Amino acid sequence: MANNNLVRLQKFMAECGVASRRKSEELIEMGKVKVNGHVAHIGDKINPKKDIVAVRGKKITKEERMYYIMLNKPRGYVTTVSDELGRKTTVMDLVDCDARVYPVGRLDKDSEGLLILTNDGSFANALTHPKHNYAKVYRVTVRPSVNDEILEKMRNGIEIDGRKTAPCDINIITEEEGRVVLEFILREGRNRQIRKMCEAVGLQVARLKRISIGPVKLGMLQTGKTRRLTDNEVHKLLRSSNPATQEENSKK
Repeated sequence: MANNNLVRLQKFMAECGVASRRKSEELIEMGKVKVNGHVAHIGDKINPKKDIVAVRGKKITKEERMYYIMLNKPRGYVTTVSDELGRKTTVMDLVDCDARVYPVGRLDKDSEGLLILTNDGSFANALTHPKHNYAKVYRVTVRPSVNDEILEKMRNGIEIDGRKTAPCDINIITEEEGRVVLEFILREGRNRQIRKMCEAVGLQVARLKRISIGPVKLGMLQTGKTRRLTDNEVHKLLRSSNPATQEENSKK
């Protein structure tokens, strides 16, 4: 008879706020995780009520309280819990929280704006699931200038790293000689996607700032500051990341 108390190890680690499920799997593969004193393997399941899980020699436990934090990330900070290169400017230096939270998704070192951190593994997994379709909005300053041909190429999809980007919305916000501010609305999240798209059409990105994720907006939050997401914002994010809910709403 199946034991309903068993859960996948990486799921438990994510719920404990160690890292996302994907990153937790990497830690398991690296041999950094032990269950009851034995090195764990991908595919292992544990009983949270009985088994002892340690990451890098430290026992982990599930947080009773869930935290959902918005950060206005400054440029120059890397989006990692700990930086392997020894740089001290990680986004965790800006977050004052009793629980062990971690970033949901990434912004590269030279980008800024809205970043969400949490210790809720289920919430993080819902937001990063490949099937989600919520829009992320970016304010991007490019040089030297754009024309209709360039905009249409990027809107229709640019081949980067051997794969074409999904269609997206791009609007001109302001335009002056040698400088244009664009609004990108993306529904996929690939590594340095906007920068690579711009590079492919001969544009230089001078500034890149994420201003919203789905229904949650950065608003007037100051650079380098954090605030807790409201219950309403958390619920809206979960609804907007649920494909079934999106399909239902589209029929209304």
